[in-house]
Amino acid sequence: MNPADMFRALANERRLQILDWLKDPRAHFPPQVDGDLVEDGVCGVFIAEKLGISQPTLSEHMKVLVRAGLVTPKRIRQWTFYTRNEGRICAAKAAMLAEL
Repeated sequence: MNPADMFRALANERRLQILDWLKDPRAHFPPQVDGDLVEDGVCGVFIAEKLGISQPTLSEHMKVLVRAGLVTPKRIRQWTFYTRNEGRICAAKAAMLAEL
């Protein structure tokens, strides 16, 4: 785990909001036509709409989260769906606590 990537990912309020929403996707997003919200993840279109940002801006945020290993992308048709990587998030928390 690259600490710089992790800290960069966590240093943005929108990315923190995305991670929070992905904890319980059924509570924060409508049902999807393609893919299960929990099993397959949340479609990037829904995340962008909820944040009120464009698709390219969301793509940049998600690229940072994926690079840090905090979310996992999955392609279904032409869409990308995102889920939290709970193992990596736990490891990131442990690494931050170890530094304190």
